[in-house]
Amino acid sequence: MSQLTDATPSDRHRLIAGRFARLIDGVQNWDAPSPVAEWDAAGVVEHLGWLPGFLQHIAGVELQVADADSPAGRFAAQSDAVQALLDAPKASEIVETTMFGAMPLQHLIDQFYTADVFMHSWDLATASGQAPDLDEDFARNIYEGMRAMGPALHESGQFGTPQPVAEDGPVQDKLIALIGRDPSWTPQGR
Repeated sequence: MSQLTDATPSDRHRLIAGRFARLIDGVQNWDAPSPVAEWDAAGVVEHLGWLPGFLQHIAGVELQVADADSPAGRFAAQSDAVQALLDAPKASEIVETTMFGAMPLQHLIDQFYTADVFMHSWDLATASGQAPDLDEDFARNIYEGMRAMGPALHESGQFGTPQPVAEDGPVQDKLIALIGRDPSWTPQGR
């Protein structure tokens, strides 16, 4: 068990988004390549802007995010809006989703968005030359849950082709390889 695995969805988002914000603060070059060929460091952060549309489409929930003029500002504004939603009584209400049935709003956000921020922490850290240091217990939980989905995980088109990794390797490497990243990736010149 770890602080992340023991946390409520609200506290887990606060911890993971806080860590991601600290990684953002450490980015020196927003044009640096990332482990995802289509994205640079800024693209990793910008990718996370999918949440408002997802919540609206899947559950009819509107997430109001303040405008900002930089990747860091947009992430901060969205994190504030998500945290306010997760801290509100509405977070424990059941929402009917178009794809996953009925579930508490906080679990919908936790399973899809907070987990995504956690995984993309590795992308941003690696692109910017910072230590990824994913929480091992939480990474294991995500890895085991995603691996259990079998081929359906990659058929969704949301993840890259799984990469080879030692079966006895670190769980962080297994998770990153499962979602299509080379765990040993580094930007050229580093």
